[in-house]
Amino acid sequence: MAFSFGSNTSTGSSSLFGAKTTTTGSGGMFSGFGAKTTPAASGGLFGSSGFGAKTTASGGLFGSQGFGTKTTTATGGGGLFGNTVFNSKPAGTSMFGSTNTGGSAFNFGGTKLGMTNTQNQQQQQQQQGGQDTRAMELLVTATALSSPVLFGDAKDQIIIKWNQLQAYWGTGRGFYRKDGAHINFTPQSYFCRFKAVGYSLMPTSTDDKGFVALVCNKKQSEMEAVGIPNLSAAIHKIMGNNSNLQVKIESLRHLPDGKCEMTIYVTEKSTVTGATRRVFASELHKFLSQPNMKQQLQQQVAMETCVPRVVMTPEQINRILAYPPAGIDPVVWEQAKIDNPDPSTIITVPMLGFKELRSRLEHQKIMAKQHQKRLDIMSEGVEKAKHDLTNTQSKIDLHRRKFLELSHRLLQVVIMQEIVRKSGLAIQPEEELLKVKLEKFVKELNTPMRYRGRLNELLSQTRMHQPAISSNAAVLDPDSLSEIRKHLKSQQEGLNALVSVLKSDFNDLKTIETHLHAEPIHNNYHRTR
Repeated sequence: MAFSFGSNTSTGSSSLFGAKTTTTGSGGMFSGFGAKTTPAASGGLFGSSGFGAKTTASGGLFGSQGFGTKTTTATGGGGLFGNTVFNSKPAGTSMFGSTNTGGSAFNFGGTKLGMTNTQNQQQQQQQQGGQDTRAMELLVTATALSSPVLFGDAKDQIIIKWNQLQAYWGTGRGFYRKDGAHINFTPQSYFCRFKAVGYSLMPTSTDDKGFVALVCNKKQSEMEAVGIPNLSAAIHKIMGNNSNLQVKIESLRHLPDGKCEMTIYVTEKSTVTGATRRVFASELHKFLSQPNMKQQLQQQVAMETCVPRVVMTPEQINRILAYPPAGIDPVVWEQAKIDNPDPSTIITVPMLGFKELRSRLEHQKIMAKQHQKRLDIMSEGVEKAKHDLTNTQSKIDLHRRKFLELSHRLLQVVIMQEIVRKSGLAIQPEEELLKVKLEKFVKELNTPMRYRGRLNELLSQTRMHQPAISSNAAVLDPDSLSEIRKHLKSQQEGLNALVSVLKSDFNDLKTIETHLHAEPIHNNYHRTR
């Protein structure tokens, strides 16, 4: 991939949270990473003080010169991915600490010429010094646990027991001489008893995904209150405000002890082809792990550590599992490797001390909450699917009934059409055959010993078993009985009202009848006079 480099730029603007940054440098596509930055002291993303440092760097992200040129780079002037570009011959050291001779800017596997013997000597000296240190630490630990000399009497036995208790606990200081010489007991000590071996899920993202996790000393709520766009803009400003780069936040999740993990990745747009790619996770991690970048991230986003989310190679896994960690019994470590339920996705890890155990417990609680949320979402989806299924089945039944109705209507229309079309015509031979078949069917149905007899027999058996069926079916639940009782009570009240009305009507009829019988006598009396 080719990269072009433009002219010097000078910009002065206020940062997201009050910092003023002036950037002057020569660069093209990645000039922001190698630009000269003079930030004024100001508050960070969460109100901390500004960087307060002056950083001078020459060169763009991939170097300060174009193609086919000879580059002489000052100390500390490397770009993000090294000083050299394609076909260039640098005279300095790249940003990642390696010197490339005529190779690609992404060739991080180059050999430092003339340094092999020196490195081997340094490694041998370091190994020898480490062995001496471990031997001295073991000797001092044995002295503190078995024969300390503090009082020169029986009190030393109490000190021995106290030192042993602290060593078993994995914390505290064990004094072994009168001058105050002591050793600090840690959970990594072989004598610590509060330790175990567990398993952790290995990352599955590849290097080309570009995921890098930033562990920040802020709560997830505080980070969300700042805003994802503001966080992306702050990290982008730290990386040089280059228009060809975009910082995107993949996820933000809660961690124990009031911390959170922010997973980011960076996309890079080529100025030549316009193609966009993700920066490799290893490259982004190396850039963010530089002292000046780490300091700015600590001040702006309260970053504590930076970890690439990259799947481990089999060589790395074997190198980790080859030797047991400090303080773990080799037999226990080997047995834990054998008991690993899925070595392809899970790796054996030590748990030393209560702090790591508590941290693991908090992680499990957080993961359990996330699983519960996911289960709630899935249950809601299942309930919605059941509701949709019920609606769909009702619609299917409705359309099936409509289909039957339309089929009958269509059949009636066809019949009427055939009647109209056949009106006035003689009976055809096909119709005669159909008539004969229909008469045959009617005759078979009316035969006493055939279908009619069987139907009568089935009808009689059904009537015979009907009382038993009704007696078995006459079982009502309490609610139904209550409803029937209320209905009967209302009917009884209605009948009582009807009886009272009838009684009053009968009384009125009797009164009328009495008056009718008395009226003729009165008329006869007038007639005689």
